Amino acid sequence: MSTHAIMRHIVFGFLFVLMAVAVQPSQARASSPAQTALETSITRILGSIKNPDYVNPATRKPLRQQIEDEVLHIFDFKEFSSRTVGPRWSTFTPAQQQQFSDAFAELLLNTYLSKIDGYNGEQVVYTGEVTSPKGDRTEVRTVITMKDSKKVPVAYRMLPKDGTWFVYDVLIENISLVKNYRTQFQDILNSGSPDQLIAKVKAKAQEVRQGNGQ
Repeated sequence: MSTHAIMRHIVFGFLFVLMAVAVQPSQARASSPAQTALETSITRILGSIKNPDYVNPATRKPLRQQIEDEVLHIFDFKEFSSRTVGPRWSTFTPAQQQQFSDAFAELLLNTYLSKIDGYNGEQVVYTGEVTSPKGDRTEVRTVITMKDSKKVPVAYRMLPKDGTWFVYDVLIENISLVKNYRTQFQDILNSGSPDQLIAKVKAKAQEVRQGNGQ
């Protein structure tokens, strides 16, 4: 599956599996702290999407900003970035790490967040969680049923930090988003420096933003 397709499913999964969970409070199993964190974010995101102003391009911008802010709140892009770069992350200075994290987050948001406008009624089911023995990692598992009846497993890997839980990787059909991007970034780092990687990610993020008319 391509990175584009992966991210499309991530956005749908994030937005709509949690909606399905959130609107069915009568489930026998109580929500875990990780699931609760996701549900809190999705409630806020749905509030923006359901706002009548969201369907009007002239009034959508501030609502889209609220959605972006919430995604930035629930996803730990610093952790996401360190795992994506891999072992070479330790060769980045603190300033480079922050610059890369900011650029990578902007690239993902600019490229894929608009996909929420293409929701076509995918059905999502929450299927459970797997937690590490120490309780410091959990994988929230879901299955999305597409319009063509294809079932796509989507799992959200989360970790606790500062009293709540954050997403640090997403698996679509057992394909890790982190590993998918790591391959691309390693190719750049094999022949370039951290600053060159940061510059390329920033340039791509800006290109996509302009292409979206933002």
